Amino acid sequence: MTQNPIIVALDVESADEARALVARLGSQVNFYKVGMELYAAAGMEFVRELIAQRKDVFLDLKFYDIPETVRRAVAQVARTGVRFLTIHAVASAMRAAVEGRGSSALKLLGVTVLTSFGPEDMEDLNFQGTVSELVERRARKAMELGMDGIVTSPQEVSAVRRIAGPKAILVTPGIRSAGIDKGDQKRVATPADAMAAGADYLVIGRQITRAADPAAEAGRVLAEICVAG
Repeated sequence: MTQNPIIVALDVESADEARALVARLGSQVNFYKVGMELYAAAGMEFVRELIAQRKDVFLDLKFYDIPETVRRAVAQVARTGVRFLTIHAVASAMRAAVEGRGSSALKLLGVTVLTSFGPEDMEDLNFQGTVSELVERRARKAMELGMDGIVTSPQEVSAVRRIAGPKAILVTPGIRSAGIDKGDQKRVATPADAMAAGADYLVIGRQITRAADPAAEAGRVLAEICVAG
């Protein structure tokens, strides 16, 4: 392991709560996910605050709209210094995102199938195959269209790595150490198993953010990965 693969999900209600978590984690973690809840509460102002502190930001907004809207929104994000941005792995949205990113350093990640999805959800998508088949189909399309990587559950990360190749950035939510409650996630794996399967980054939320000592828990997860590796 040549880098700290942990991205802590700041899935909290306010910028103050997020600031407190970042302060408690200190130097143990430098990469943070800002998703819809925190973005709705604190917006790009808080994202810029993290960047000003030299933190890496994974902006997980899963853009999906008409191409012109996606293109223009991605162009706005590209100007901020955000490191990763998610786009739903739908061809029209991904093409527009690649165009909007331009020559910036922003990395675009295709969201294949949410980790809360199970076989029963395929009917709602009108897809006649398995979750894994849909993930693989969307991953291929994402790489064809110039995306930098994929967000995929740990259960599909090995197959996605074979499709996407060694240079693709694979970000894996749905991470739980052994014995940790799964919550609303259905397709999960331990940190060590996800890394062994080919993940580059692990998005971890409640296991760390709700721990009595978040920094110590992040350190324990890193040790778990290193020992297994």
